[in-house]
Amino acid sequence: MDQHLSNFRNQCRMNKLPFSVILLMLIFVFSSCLTVEKKEYTYQLTGNNSGRLTIKYINIYSIMDEGKDVSIDDFKELVDKYLNGDQILQDFPTATNVQKKLFEENGQLCGQVTLDFPDLNAARLYQFDGKSPIMMCISSAFDSETYTSSNGTYGNDHMPVVFWPAGTDKLQVTTSISVPDETGVSLVDAYRIWLSTKK
Repeated sequence: MDQHLSNFRNQCRMNKLPFSVILLMLIFVFSSCLTVEKKEYTYQLTGNNSGRLTIKYINIYSIMDEGKDVSIDDFKELVDKYLNGDQILQDFPTATNVQKKLFEENGQLCGQVTLDFPDLNAARLYQFDGKSPIMMCISSAFDSETYTSSNGTYGNDHMPVVFWPAGTDKLQVTTSISVPDETGVSLVDAYRIWLSTKK
């Protein structure tokens, strides 16, 4: 949590964020130790700037809070807020046909969200006009995602944007969120227990 708090402070200093935003971010930082190692985005464009987005969350885990294992609370938050809650719709308010699931893969807890989006803006993409590249900005004060790879062209640290040529119908991006260390607690055991209660 100390590393996350340090990153948060640096973001505030660099971006000169207003107090209200800082307060909201503080609530987020201190209310949860839930994180994920990386995310894979797959956009499949099926119509006029509309399509389907799949987000795969790889290795969802909990970070110890001052040496205390809070993984059970974090798993409950994962189920209540994300799987059964409306957090995804808050992130993508105009999305439809939202489907969510948790699953185990390679001994890690993973998640997947699929949703239909009516236009590029609804999927957090941008295109100036029909001849311009389709763009996705990786930098985010809230998600703190770092670019890892894509089937497009990445700008640089000063222009953290992925570009795809106009007409591209399948966009893929992988981002890194956090690197597990000794303070990380896998949620896969909590998931296995939860899954057994569903049978």
